[in-house]
Amino acid sequence: MIINPNTNRLPFPCSIYSPSKIPKGEHNHPACLGPELIFLVYQYFIHPSIFKPKKLISFFLSLIDFVLMGLCWSNRIKSYTCSYTGLSSKCGSRNGKTLSSSSSKVSIVSVPQTPRSEGEILQSSNLKTFTFGELKTATRNFRPDSVLGEGGFGSVFKGWVDEHSLAATRPGTGMVIAVKRLNQEGFQGHREWLAEINYLGQFQHPNLVKLIGYCLEDEHRLLVYEFMPRGSMENHLFRRGSHFQPLSWNIRMKVALGAARGLAFLHSADAKVIYRDFKTSNILLDSNYNAKLSDFGLARDGPTGDNSHVSTRVMGTHGYAAPEYLATGHLTPKSDVYSFGVVLLEMLSGRRAIDKNRPSGQHNLVEWAKPYLTNKRRVFRVLDTRLEGQYVPSRAQKLANHALQCLAVEPKFRPNMDEVVMVLEQLQGQVKDIPKISHKEHNLKVHGDANGGQIAYPRPSASPLYA
Repeated sequence: MIINPNTNRLPFPCSIYSPSKIPKGEHNHPACLGPELIFLVYQYFIHPSIFKPKKLISFFLSLIDFVLMGLCWSNRIKSYTCSYTGLSSKCGSRNGKTLSSSSSKVSIVSVPQTPRSEGEILQSSNLKTFTFGELKTATRNFRPDSVLGEGGFGSVFKGWVDEHSLAATRPGTGMVIAVKRLNQEGFQGHREWLAEINYLGQFQHPNLVKLIGYCLEDEHRLLVYEFMPRGSMENHLFRRGSHFQPLSWNIRMKVALGAARGLAFLHSADAKVIYRDFKTSNILLDSNYNAKLSDFGLARDGPTGDNSHVSTRVMGTHGYAAPEYLATGHLTPKSDVYSFGVVLLEMLSGRRAIDKNRPSGQHNLVEWAKPYLTNKRRVFRVLDTRLEGQYVPSRAQKLANHALQCLAVEPKFRPNMDEVVMVLEQLQGQVKDIPKISHKEHNLKVHGDANGGQIAYPRPSASPLYA
């Protein structure tokens, strides 16, 4: 399996990689048909004798089909471009009435009939449409010293807006925001940008990062999020330095529970969403270590009706994807459960899912840890030494067992996320040692130092909606 070195995400396999593993519905993508036809043309001119009449007819029919589908695909891409009038983007909307859940903190709009990663921007009263000029002002013209992080999608900048009107304000005043600016490269980036809007724009939940608004103006595509001052779980687990102290057992359990609640909400009957890219870099932390899921670019609507799965191209991050998804392209909520098991293992061990710097035999965390997780006497060899024994052994054993269940090879043997939440609630116990950010520290993180400068933070590697 080839890994994209820029994003560490899995490739987008077409028939040129493995014809037998193209999920149903993916053959009609021109990018998949192209390699096959190029190969056939090559064979026709180099070895014309192998083409029998029936095969020759089939070849020309395929060629005509490819040309027609290319024209249709071109028109489809054009339909993704929304016109911009200066104050709001003109995009058609699908019909969908607002539903209210049992919790006042959770709201959701009904699931549309077509995928939220395709088509137009769904109307949402939760989002503000920003102009490009407003976001230039808010981020000080996207200055390099405003960059919070960079990735394959583009860059994320720190900015400031008025808390009530959301109008741009001068640095150090108002509410801090994180502005993700999409690289102007290709159709896939636009799809992920659109999916982010149409999922986070429809959902409100304590364990999902808040999307404040977006900008669609000419070639510019940007997303505006709430600012997450504690950064990502990935940084706290794996980065070293004064800004990232080892997390205690109770904080790890609090983060795991919050992330599990976010996933459980997405899998609920109302939302019916498969996250598809659950990993520590996509778990962001607020000032009190409350976990919020971010980056919905790869999310997909879950199966409907009698369907047991969604067929899709294999996308995600190496080391977190479920084995059945890698093998077949079949996506289910249990695929997310497997990814959650990998993250639990990272929290337990303080090791990355994939780490080529480890000794031979320890590169893949799941493969290395599984033999220890099945043995009660050896399970503690997996635990992070930076915990310094500050945990209840029986709870650590139970959590290791639960991680092992989430990592079951057969999806049917994995728990669902509601069951995961119940187990974590039982294991969490009373959290006593979670440090609170002082008022002075909060002001430094949000507003900068006393001289108006910006506090320097290391740049994160992914999902950088924070400083």
